[in-house]
Order: sequence, then structure tokens, then C-alpha cells
Amino acid sequence: MAISKQQKIEMMAQYREWLDHSQGAVMTEYIGVNSKAIDELRNKVREAGGEFHVVKNTLIRRVFTDADISMPDEAYTQSSAIAFAFQDVPPVAKALTEFAKDHDVVKVKAGILSGRAISADEIKALADLPPLPVMRAQLLGVILAPASKLVRTIAEPARGLAAVIRANSEKENV
Repeated sequence: MAISKQQKIEMMAQYREWLDHSQGAVMTEYIGVNSKAIDELRNKVREAGGEFHVVKNTLIRRVFTDADISMPDEAYTQSSAIAFAFQDVPPVAKALTEFAKDHDVVKVKAGILSGRAISADEIKALADLPPLPVMRAQLLGVILAPASKLVRTIAEPARGLAAVIRANSEKENV
């Protein structure tokens, strides 16, 4: 059954809304995946802070063109679905790449990050990043390390002097 022009306009408006509200997106191919596996994937993406939707290639191409996002032509082949990351992109990318490892029929085709197209290899690199709280903690540790080392260095002579005085007082008490 053919889709009416009005339905296509509504679908494009929905795609555009998802794109506008997301931090990024990952475009996948899903040929041969049964509905149970698709539901499992949707749940994993939802837990990662995103949504997974099957899209029409011609309509999503128009939406991307209108948004000045230049995706490679290979991204529009076969059946496509997109995971929109509404919170943070790496967890969504990780959910998709881990699911793709277990299900050979799911392939990451391309993605969008900060309004520009990125390759499947870049999506895999994003998936390998640690979660944002871990990255923040690592950065904070790097920033604080020199300061704490300086404090220890400055306090060391006083500690040494205190140890000498204590040893001397214990020696006199014996």
C-alpha cells in the first residue's frame, strides 16, 4: 500500500524533530532481524538514552539534505533504522555495536555527531569511549594530580623534621 504525500510530510516532520532533539544518531541496516530482536535492540537503546526507529531511506535523505548533513550514498542502501541519542551518543553507539556483534544481520552504516556525518569506524570509536562520568573523573584526576603532588612535596620537610623530633624524644625517654 502506497504512502500518501501527507503521510510522507508527517514522517519527515517526525524525523526532523527526532534529529533536532538528539545529540547524534547512528544509522544501521537491519535486514533479517526478527521482531523479537528488534524489540531487544530498542530496549537496549532506550536504556542508553535514545530511541531506535525504522526509517524510509528517501525521506530521511531529504531530512538530512535539508539539515545540510551529507551522508554517504551507501547509508541509504537496504533497509535502514536510526538510533537517535537524546542524552549522550557513546552509550547509544555502544549498545548498537554490541548488539551488532551478537547479530550479524545488523550493520552500522554511518552516523551523525554535532550536525556532521561520521563513518561507521568513527561510531565504533565512540562506542569504545568510557561513559561520561568516568571521563569526567579521569579528567579531574589529571587536573588534581599536580596540585596534590605539590602539597605532598611542600609538607615532606615538615614531616621529616617531626619524625626526627619524635625519634629524639623517644630516645630521651628510654
